[in-house]
Amino acid sequence: METQLINEQTVMIYFNNEISEQTYEQVRATVEYIKEQSHPEITEIIPSYRAILIYFDNTKIKGNELLENLELNRLQNKDDGHQSHQRIIKIPVLYGNDYGPDLEEVAEHNQLSEKEVVQIHTQQPYLIYMLGFMPGFPYLGGLDKKLHTPRRSEPRLKIEAGSVGIANNQTGLYPMDSPGGWQIIGRTPLKVFDLNREPMTMYEAGDYIQFYEIDQEEYDQLSEDIRNGNFDIDKWVTYQDEY
Repeated sequence: METQLINEQTVMIYFNNEISEQTYEQVRATVEYIKEQSHPEITEIIPSYRAILIYFDNTKIKGNELLENLELNRLQNKDDGHQSHQRIIKIPVLYGNDYGPDLEEVAEHNQLSEKEVVQIHTQQPYLIYMLGFMPGFPYLGGLDKKLHTPRRSEPRLKIEAGSVGIANNQTGLYPMDSPGGWQIIGRTPLKVFDLNREPMTMYEAGDYIQFYEIDQEEYDQLSEDIRNGNFDIDKWVTYQDEY
């Protein structure tokens, strides 16, 4: 763990220079540790893959003093064997055709069949390291190396909301219409981000997302349920808690 003063209002805490669940667990535990201290001078805490950015009110405290007050060495020496709470959100996806126009390209790049791509993509949950790029966009870790595929050489001007894609060693989900260069392999009809819902996003950093395949009939039924206000979240979205 390393710390650095970024400017008069922010400090950064760095961990191992890697993207891994072990490093992210250190990030998560440190964020919780800092929140528990309830320092009134801290205005915002932003975690990422391997770092934490802390905003603070510099009229009340200076960066060096804040870092000293956090007593991060206590956390480094603490090992109580506690395993964190995990939540897995299982999201339905229709793969291929117009909903996943790049599924064939991902399959060809990795010398797989389209069916094999779907099987591998849905076989395990993905950790949400952070939300960014746009509200509700989850950066997911853990994509199998068999599916690693470069971004598109020419980004699309519009990717439909709910599209599931692959870019290099990551998979992700577009919560709203957006330009983008990810390889789109499928789409969920779910509205994963909604300004009129509380919470607005179905998931948060530290949760896991696991995709599961649905067919055209199920996609159409779910879309109709959503349009008519009859969406049954318990039927279509499975929340699984683990420890």
